[in-house]
Amino acid sequence: MGKKVTINQRVGSFEVGQSLFDIGESLGVAVPSSCRGQGKCRECMMEITTGMESLSPPVPEEEHLPDDFRLSCCTRLTDVVGEVQAHTMRRAQINIEEGAMNLPPEAALLNYDPAITRDGDRILCEGREIARSNGPILGLSIDIGTTTVVIRAVDLETGKIVASTSLENPQRFGGTDVMSRIQYDTDHPGRLLQRTLLGYLTRAIRQLPVETDNIFEIVVAGNPTMRDLFLGLSVYTIGQRPYQSLTEKAWKDGEAATTAVSKPAKSLRLPCHPEARIYALPVVSGHVGGDAAACLLAVAGDRTDELIAIMDIGTNTEVFMGNRERMLAASCPAGPAFEGRAISRGMPGLPGAIEKVHIDDEGSVTSTVIGGGPAEGICGSGLISLLAEMKRTELMNAYGRFEDEEPAFVVDEEAGIEFRESDVNELAQAKGANVSGLRIVAQAYGVSLADVDKFYLAGGFGRHLDIEASKEIGLIPDLPEEKIVRIGNAAIEGATLALLSLTRRRELEKFIQDIEHIELETNPQFFDHFVEGCQFQRFGTETEEALT
Repeated sequence: MGKKVTINQRVGSFEVGQSLFDIGESLGVAVPSSCRGQGKCRECMMEITTGMESLSPPVPEEEHLPDDFRLSCCTRLTDVVGEVQAHTMRRAQINIEEGAMNLPPEAALLNYDPAITRDGDRILCEGREIARSNGPILGLSIDIGTTTVVIRAVDLETGKIVASTSLENPQRFGGTDVMSRIQYDTDHPGRLLQRTLLGYLTRAIRQLPVETDNIFEIVVAGNPTMRDLFLGLSVYTIGQRPYQSLTEKAWKDGEAATTAVSKPAKSLRLPCHPEARIYALPVVSGHVGGDAAACLLAVAGDRTDELIAIMDIGTNTEVFMGNRERMLAASCPAGPAFEGRAISRGMPGLPGAIEKVHIDDEGSVTSTVIGGGPAEGICGSGLISLLAEMKRTELMNAYGRFEDEEPAFVVDEEAGIEFRESDVNELAQAKGANVSGLRIVAQAYGVSLADVDKFYLAGGFGRHLDIEASKEIGLIPDLPEEKIVRIGNAAIEGATLALLSLTRRRELEKFIQDIEHIELETNPQFFDHFVEGCQFQRFGTETEEALT
C-alpha cells in the first residue's frame, strides 16, 4: 500500500522511493525546474507542512534551505509511517486590476511618451535604434514584493495591458521579512536569492501569451532590498545603520544623479529582446523604495495640492504624507503577520484561505473561503475580519485577550483551524508598527489626521480589506468614509505609468530627492505610539490631537 501524499491540495498514493518532484508531476502540479530534476537549478522547492520525518534526509544540494523547505527532486519517500503534505511556491491567485484603479484624476497620463518607440520598422530606445521589427512593441512592469510578485505585459504603442500574472516570491526560504533576507544573502554566497527569483520570473514571463522577443523594456518596482537582490547588488548596507542601499549612498556622495538603476536586460538573462533594457525605479531613502515611489506616482502625489496620506500595508509598510510642496515618508517594519505569516494557520490569499468571518449572537462562525472549497487557513483580510468580529461580539477585549480564557478560538472545526492568543500578539505588534508610523509622520508634518483630504490605502492586501473592520480594530484611522480610498496594487500601477512615460519617470526621480525621510526608531515617542497602536480600538482625530 502506498503512502498518502498531498501537494498543492492534490492527493495521491505513492510508493516508497519516489521523489516529490516526480510525485508532483504525476499529480499535475507544475513543479518549477530548469534542470528537470537534476538538483542543479534549485528551483523545485517545496515547503513541507506535514511528514518531514517520512522523507529522506537532506543532501548537500539542499544545505542552503531551512528546515521546512526541500528540493523536491532530491527528496524521496521513505518507509516511515506517516502522511506527507507539501506545496510549491504557488502562483498567487490575486486580482490584478486591468487598467486604472480607483485613482485620482491627476494620475492620468498627461505625457504619453514611452522610452521605446517605432519609426517604420526601426525600434528606438530614447531615440537610439536597438532593433528592426514590424511586430508589436511590448514592455513589462514588475512589482517585486516581499511576499508576492506581479507582472504586467503592456503594448507600448497603445498603452493597453495585454497580459498579467502573479506568483509567490520564491525567496521566502530566505526569510519572511527584508532583514531576514539581508542576513541570508550575507551568509550564503552565490546570490542564491537572486538566482531563485530570476528562475521563477523567467518561467512566469515565458508563460505569458506574448512573444518575448517583442519585449524591449522592463520597469521594476520593489523595496530597496527586493529591488537590489533582483539586480544582483549587495544588500548588506541596507541592514546596517543608516540603512542605505548602495545606490542611495552613491547618490548622497555625489557619485550618481539618481537612485534609479538602468542596465541591459541580458545581464540578468531574462526572456526578452537581446537589446532590452531594465529600469529599476528609484528608492526614496532607507527602507522606503521603488515600490513606494511607484505608489506616489500612481496617485500623482508630486502634482496634487491636496494633503494626502498613503499607507501601503505589507511586510514592510510604507507611509507618505504631504503634497507637491512638501512630502514626508517613513517605513514601518510590520513583519509578515497581516500577510498570513507567523500565524498558526495563516496563509497568503490563495485558494483555501478564509477571507471573511462572521460570528452570530450564539457564537457560531461562518466564513467565506477563496475559491469556495474547504478551508486550509486564514489570509490577512480574514484575520482582520476575525479580529473585528471577536471584538464586536466581546469574545476578545481591546488588549487582545480572550474573554473566555480559552487558549484558542475555533474558526473552522471541520478543518481544525484555530486562532490563538499568540496569533493576536503577532497581529497586534504588526498593527502597532503601522499605526506608530502613521502618527509620527503626521506629527512631523504638524497636522492631525483629521486634516488629511485623502487617505489612500494601497497594496493588493489593502484592496481586499473590510474598511469598517479595519477601523474597528484600529488598523487605519477612524476617518469619514469619503476620505478613505482603496487603490489596490498601486506599485504595479505606478510601474506601468513609468513604463509608459519618460516624462513622469524623470519627474519622479527629481521629486523624491526632496522627500523628507522620517526615522521612526529615533523618535522619542515611538514606543508610546507603538504600545497604544497594539491595542484593538478605534483611533482618529481626538486621539491624534491628544498625542500631538
